Amino acid sequence: MIQRFAKIFLAACVGALMLLAGLDNILDYETNFATVQHILSMDTLPAGSPFAWRAITAAPLQHVAYGLIIAVELGAGVLCAAGAGRLLAARALAARAFNSAKGIAVLGLVAAFALYFLGFLVIGSEWFEMWRSNGWNMQQPAFRFVGSIGLVLLFVAQRDEELEEA
Repeated sequence: MIQRFAKIFLAACVGALMLLAGLDNILDYETNFATVQHILSMDTLPAGSPFAWRAITAAPLQHVAYGLIIAVELGAGVLCAAGAGRLLAARALAARAFNSAKGIAVLGLVAAFALYFLGFLVIGSEWFEMWRSNGWNMQQPAFRFVGSIGLVLLFVAQRDEELEEA
């Protein structure tokens, strides 16, 4: 039973993290929008960079990208929290039922993982060359999120066995 509670708790923790990140980005919009704006505009690349054509400098598109980040954070947070609730309700059920209840939590964890892996490490870091920016490089924070969320995802997704009789 302790492993089930651990899975519930960790899914809820990721849910809280994602909801807090999304809410913080709404309440203090300009702080992280500046980061997104610099990454998308690629304004810290050396002059004449062969990748400068990838830059998105139109402010409306930058706001759309930031809005998408916030939406995924909030969506992943809601899914993780709802998934944790569903797992809590199924905690004493047979292994098959508990394993079946994991879907929403796993979906939320995958959404959170994808945001930071695909969104920040693949698109932000490699497509927009974020790694070349001293002031706006978010690789390390994104990697911490990817590592943490990835470990929780692996743990939650592990199949559970039947509970031992007391």
